[in-house]
Amino acid sequence: MTESDSGEADVRRAVVLDYLAHGLSDDSRPQYEKSPAGYALETDNFELYQVAFDEDERLTIGSEVVVEPASERDVVTEARRVEYEDLSSGAQSELEYVVADLVEDEEERFVDFYNDAQPITLRLHQLNLLPGIGKKLRNGILDERKRKPFESFEELSERVSGLHDPDEILVERILEELRDDDLKYQTFVGRREQEQNQ
Repeated sequence: MTESDSGEADVRRAVVLDYLAHGLSDDSRPQYEKSPAGYALETDNFELYQVAFDEDERLTIGSEVVVEPASERDVVTEARRVEYEDLSSGAQSELEYVVADLVEDEEERFVDFYNDAQPITLRLHQLNLLPGIGKKLRNGILDERKRKPFESFEELSERVSGLHDPDEILVERILEELRDDDLKYQTFVGRREQEQNQ
């Protein structure tokens, strides 16, 4: 089921990476005018947001909030997209854990990446974008998925010789895409915009 089938077509949820009760340090307004702020990672497209929170809400790192559209927000009062280098050091260090949790929590979605990955060019396959996946592992994955689609990360490891920690490989790739905005191919980050632009 796609997002548009569920009736929540454009509701974007995010996980809080850092919560700054006294606002952003580079906000020059007097303290009494600052609202609690922080950073969040959108869960579907892995986009990064700087957010301002409702003053009456107390959030913790790992809380899920709605960032878009504005009409659906409950605790977020403002949200704008940012790059990795704009994140606070706390948000940067939390990012790996949040991405790992998302991959684990949505195992089916990420196992399906291994089932559905396609060639990008005649010489390059989406699977080759993953850290440590060369020609031999790629071919092993493709051969095994022809026999029967994978149903779990554990099954991937068992059926494809040499493929250890397929979930951690995905986490590494997502983090690489978040940290380096000059990558030629984005497989996970900003996927929704890429699909809309095609």
